[in-house]
Amino acid sequence: MVDFKGLETFVWVVSLGSFRGAAQKLNTTQPAISHRIAQLEEEIGAKLLTRETRNITPTAPGRQLLAYAEKMIAMRAEMLASLRDASAIRGVIRLGVAETIVHTWLPHFIKEVSRTYPHLSVEIEVDISPSLRTRLLAQEIDIAFLLGPLSAPLLRNRLLCEYPLGFIASPALNVPNPASVYDLAEFPLITFARKTQPYELVKSLFNRPDLPTIKLHASASMATVVHLALEGIGVAVIPYELVEADLNAGRLELIKTDIVMPQLTFCASWLESPDTLATELVVDIASRVTANRTAFAPG
Repeated sequence: MVDFKGLETFVWVVSLGSFRGAAQKLNTTQPAISHRIAQLEEEIGAKLLTRETRNITPTAPGRQLLAYAEKMIAMRAEMLASLRDASAIRGVIRLGVAETIVHTWLPHFIKEVSRTYPHLSVEIEVDISPSLRTRLLAQEIDIAFLLGPLSAPLLRNRLLCEYPLGFIASPALNVPNPASVYDLAEFPLITFARKTQPYELVKSLFNRPDLPTIKLHASASMATVVHLALEGIGVAVIPYELVEADLNAGRLELIKTDIVMPQLTFCASWLESPDTLATELVVDIASRVTANRTAFAPG
């Protein structure tokens, strides 16, 4: 009798094009993947995979089996989704997260995932959004919480939250408040890493012939940006929800200005695959957590 785990392994090897990728996805070893495929080929009575240069592709019998295997996996996902049996949702979700989310609602999200699906583990990688997009498309992570939405074949997005950007400074820096764009250009500015949407936004806002050349510090670490702002190194351009406690305590202040700053939009993004049940259930939790969070609104 054909083992379901063997079929699932076969589908992931074909989908990812390698035994190594399937082993990472299924949280096992390459020898275990090889054994499952060999056992499946013995049960089917045909060679199912062939190696072409760097990729593994299905043979003619393999392509025929693939169509049936994908249907079976989809039916299993549909059944579990209908039953919503939390004990049946298990394994590892590889999650990539932008740091803004780490400092806001990520802990609440992880607690809710653990409470709802106790047999599901989450591996977290923190990176800037452009890198997360690259890793998601390379299938090195299963879900990305990042600046979006993204556009690519087989890519799905769900809007999670939006963050207003603000100019944040230490009172010791003596930034005029309210401040004009000319006032702000006199101070070093600190924001997200190069090649990110916020960095390019800040750069474009101050790239004007009537303004002096700005000193723009960039960091992939929001903790570093906040620390530099607290030390009076410059004016941080970040979501002010990140520093709610510091604003309330007077350690930082929100600089009022007539500069129009678009909000940062964060999405959950993932690739369609043979079995996305656990992924989509996790995205559902993220959507609920962000819908219930209380946004900080400075007075």
